[in-house]
Amino acid sequence: MSEIFNFDGEVFTHDHPDFAEVIETHSSHGVAPAYLVRPTSSADVAAAIAFAEDRGLTLAVRSGGHTAYSSVEDGLVIDMANFNSIEVLEVGRVRIGTAARWGEVALALRPHNLAISSGDNIKVGVGGLTLGGGIGWMVRQYGLTIDSLLEAEVVLVSGEVVTASATSHPDLFWAIRGGGGNFGIITHFTYQAQHVEGVVSGTINLDATDLTAALTGLRDVMVAAPEKLNTTLMARPAVGDVMPASIVIVFCYGGPAGDEADAAIAPLLALPTVISHEYAAKSYAEVLTDEHLPVGLRIVDNNSFADELSDELIGKIVAMNKAADMSVLMIRWIQGAVNRVSAEATSVGYRNASLLIVAAVLFPGDAPDEATAPVAERWEWLTPYTNGMYGNWAFDKREGMLNRIYPPATLARLRSIKSIYDPKNLLTVNHNITPA
Repeated sequence: MSEIFNFDGEVFTHDHPDFAEVIETHSSHGVAPAYLVRPTSSADVAAAIAFAEDRGLTLAVRSGGHTAYSSVEDGLVIDMANFNSIEVLEVGRVRIGTAARWGEVALALRPHNLAISSGDNIKVGVGGLTLGGGIGWMVRQYGLTIDSLLEAEVVLVSGEVVTASATSHPDLFWAIRGGGGNFGIITHFTYQAQHVEGVVSGTINLDATDLTAALTGLRDVMVAAPEKLNTTLMARPAVGDVMPASIVIVFCYGGPAGDEADAAIAPLLALPTVISHEYAAKSYAEVLTDEHLPVGLRIVDNNSFADELSDELIGKIVAMNKAADMSVLMIRWIQGAVNRVSAEATSVGYRNASLLIVAAVLFPGDAPDEATAPVAERWEWLTPYTNGMYGNWAFDKREGMLNRIYPPATLARLRSIKSIYDPKNLLTVNHNITPA
């Protein structure tokens, strides 16, 4: 097989002794490809693309591999695991392989007093998060992860290797900052890291019976809070006798401990329904978590942006959350640096938003469609107050999804660029943008 590929990396097929183990590791969604390859160079990536096209195989690309888009039944998976280097360059620039994990990046940058606002979980892959935008724990002060991106090395479906930046293939650079893996396979990213000597982070537990008060209090604090203060409110249901219902505000102040940090955090601690709290000075690396999605459940999720958290929207959110026994709610405050980047500068939509609303309902794994249908109906209660969808937290393929992720003009431009860089639409295992 390596002779056919002209391929120096590893190739796994059904007759490989480790194939079952590799598929179990890399296909947690029950999808088994015909081939899984691990390239070691850009030339290997190009060879794998050419082989897939020649054989008529559907192509999937894996960096972190947290969604169903990281594998494909009977197709070819390019596992980018070998592209995981982290190199600190001059003046705070950092070159990172697409398969590095954000936890590894945070640890590598810590001795240099550097950080990149990135995913919340240590195991999230650099590539997937960046291509979708990247909402991290310092999003209000430094913007999305793509707002720190300087350039990317891209293997095009033609086999050509190019650098996408503001001055080289600027149309491609615009497209990959929000357009996902539709335009080529990225091997390395170069970012401008931020100088971060430390942060202050912690949790605030609120009265779990009063979601209205929690949301109202969060809003009233955050509309006036300094941009160094980043917050996420999580409302979780009770799980039998194992875990009680909870409402928690998790926060990260992007600066060292001291009077300034205390003054920023104090209004959250003074919210009327606070039960307890804890916080401490930490490194940015310590803020990232290692949480996992529950296994064996059917999760029906939705998300959308909102320009403001009005009383009317709060009422709709509370009603929606109450309507299902196993509802999980997340409110991520993002107002700040995100809004100061022009809507035309990248392909991420809805940059005027102040917050991101994420809601999910947990069902037994064998729940029929008719049991889950009301979730979508109730989500529509929020439509008059919300805009679009964040593609990185859209984990399935549903009708009209692209029209929610991208405004019409953005999607039209993405389709035009797709027709240049992937005219045959070989890269389809994603939120697929078809060529114009």
